Amino acid sequence: MTSTPGIPPPKRRWLQMVTVDITPLRRHRDFRLLFIGQLVSFFGTMITSVAVPYQVYQLSHSVLFVGMLGLAELAAILIFALLGGALADAADRRLMVLLTEAGLMAGSLLLAGNSLLTHPALWLIFAIVIVQASIDSLQRPSLGAMLPRLVDRDELPAAAALGNVRGTLGMIAGPSIAGVLVAVAGLPATYLIDVATFVVGLACLTLMKEVPPPADAERPSLRRVVEGIQYARSRPELIGTYVVDIVAMLFGMPMALFPAIAQTLGGPSVLGFLYAAPSVGAFLFAATSGWTRKVHRHGMGVIVAATVWGLAIVGFGIVPGLAAALAFLALAGAADSASGVFRQTIWNQTIPDSLRGRLASIELLSYSVGPTLGNFEAGVVASLTSIRFSILSGGVLCVAGCVLCALALPAFRNYDARRYHQAPDPRT
Repeated sequence: MTSTPGIPPPKRRWLQMVTVDITPLRRHRDFRLLFIGQLVSFFGTMITSVAVPYQVYQLSHSVLFVGMLGLAELAAILIFALLGGALADAADRRLMVLLTEAGLMAGSLLLAGNSLLTHPALWLIFAIVIVQASIDSLQRPSLGAMLPRLVDRDELPAAAALGNVRGTLGMIAGPSIAGVLVAVAGLPATYLIDVATFVVGLACLTLMKEVPPPADAERPSLRRVVEGIQYARSRPELIGTYVVDIVAMLFGMPMALFPAIAQTLGGPSVLGFLYAAPSVGAFLFAATSGWTRKVHRHGMGVIVAATVWGLAIVGFGIVPGLAAALAFLALAGAADSASGVFRQTIWNQTIPDSLRGRLASIELLSYSVGPTLGNFEAGVVASLTSIRFSILSGGVLCVAGCVLCALALPAFRNYDARRYHQAPDPRT
């Protein structure tokens, strides 16, 4: 726990319960470097994540095309995620992140060049999105598998919360600034700012020590991939984390509709606020997450958080006015952050190191499939019915799906970290 000199013990304990634990940042140099580098580069990525759908909508005037961005990303993830996991268990994980970060920077340079054309190519935007999603799929497993090697085991919940703080800061500042940048500076300058942030990320990764693969690592192979899948199937509490998150995001993900909603509420600057609102809620949760280390029923925590997400999306679809809509989006973001902390704690505290990369790739699939398909589903339903019906029906189906998961997955629902003993690595 973070000590707070000068504050009496009872007040200090209360303060630690309602603030984020920064112990991993204080104690571990490489974790600090990774935190800083990813904070800056992710800020740029979130700027681009607003600029790309905005540009696609401006070129196509179709919410369906915006939803198809998610489908394009999903195709790349499905193809490359498991390969990324196998590489993370067979190569230096820091080097994998460093090389893929350089590839992502090159993609942002291409987006900037395309936006400078008199008639930017829509097909090229989709192609770049697919390539960047492929590179990201190779990076994420190594990035996730590094964490348990950078901090102590009992610091993993705090490290997960700090990761959420880092991510939500980027998701708040990035989209908010993106709306202004697009309106004032234009798309080329917006994309070039993303390129500049990658330079900082690459510098921090270069300063980190190597994170070599486990001692018993083997070359990537189909057998190694299947081995990871079989291990995941043998762990019902892991299956629960995947299924509940996919269900919640598949039905309750309305972000593909934000560009169309923003057009009726004030334009690009409002678009930035819509994208940023969930991250504001997520940040507020993560910044006051000290109490989560007292939670041991992590499976039930994921179920409750996903249900609250669905209810918040229903509220977002019902209320009139921008302020109330942003409030419900913030509540949804807080619930998603809570779910993320509990899911990451289950993953990082219970998966053997020799399998972390491959299991991280399965985790990547679980939290990518839901949002990407969910954005596509929202775009299709909105194009066939209306934007409001798409939001409301998705929130209701999210809540119903979470209730069914709670009933159908008793091992996940009853998971208790105090009674869990790590399953042995099947390779030993």
